[in-house]
Amino acid sequence: MRILTAIIISLATATVAFAQIEQPRRILEVGVAGGMNLSQMDIQPQVRQTMLNGLNGGVNIRYTSEKYFSMICAAQLEVNFSQRGWEEEFDSELPYSYSRTLNYIEIPFMAHLSWGKEPRGLQFFINLGPQVGFLINDKEEYGGGLDPAQRPESIRPIYGKEIDKSFDYGIVGGAGLELKTKAGNFFVEGRYYYGLSDIFNNSKIDDFGRSANQTISIRLGYSIRIL
Repeated sequence: MRILTAIIISLATATVAFAQIEQPRRILEVGVAGGMNLSQMDIQPQVRQTMLNGLNGGVNIRYTSEKYFSMICAAQLEVNFSQRGWEEEFDSELPYSYSRTLNYIEIPFMAHLSWGKEPRGLQFFINLGPQVGFLINDKEEYGGGLDPAQRPESIRPIYGKEIDKSFDYGIVGGAGLELKTKAGNFFVEGRYYYGLSDIFNNSKIDDFGRSANQTISIRLGYSIRIL
């Protein structure tokens, strides 16, 4: 009986303690964000590349559910337009240039964890989660009289090659600062996307064994609370 009583008291104490640690939040925010992408492809056989500059922008919705200790927990869903792709790097004495821009609609679904002052003040946050994308269109640009037939045989098939897979998926993560004010929330974020899928077919008989998006993004945004 004493053991049972001790167990009941322990469970009750733990429940009270957990309830004190977990502080519910019911906050719904919507916003917009945009910025710049720096992109390249993880491609095999390797192609010498520099970062391709592109744009990103879209809308987001965030639901904050609770706070554990000092960590504020939320889920964030976005729908963005994103320009990715790559720019080939040539020897400095050559006049050539080549780039390919891939325009995506991307949908990241992330855990949003933040620390700092609330309901107003400065917060540090991290975002992490899966992302899917849908290719809308793409564009190749040749310069300096580039002739694909004169390029190394291992990478020659990349010029003019149609995109085989329009569906893209991977992992996205980022960190930033958010200032919460009476007029709304203002934030800046750095983000990295690592593609797990390929844009070209990658069987043993195909030209490329790997062709995945990799993108660094810098974003500025604004959101308001609606609930």
